Amino acid sequence: MNKSSKEAGMAQDVTIFYFAALREQMGREKETVPLPAQSVTVEALVTELRQKDVGMDEVFAASPRIRVAINQTLATFQDTVKPGDELAFFPPMTGG
Repeated sequence: MNKSSKEAGMAQDVTIFYFAALREQMGREKETVPLPAQSVTVEALVTELRQKDVGMDEVFAASPRIRVAINQTLATFQDTVKPGDELAFFPPMTGG
């Protein structure tokens, strides 16, 4: 029974990956965080995480044009995140 309750708790989590300069600024490549609800927007999740993590707040404040992907698909901060999703944050892309 303990195992199933642990698995149920893990099902409410999302995995966040940080790429390029964001990885260096955050000091980590990835982390697993609990969702505050069954379904939230990326923006709501980031707002909550920024309130709990001063480092994340500083990174997101300094880089207002951070891009996001959900499950390896480019997304917006208004898109919905669900339990088990993978988010990736990365700086704006440049090319030439």
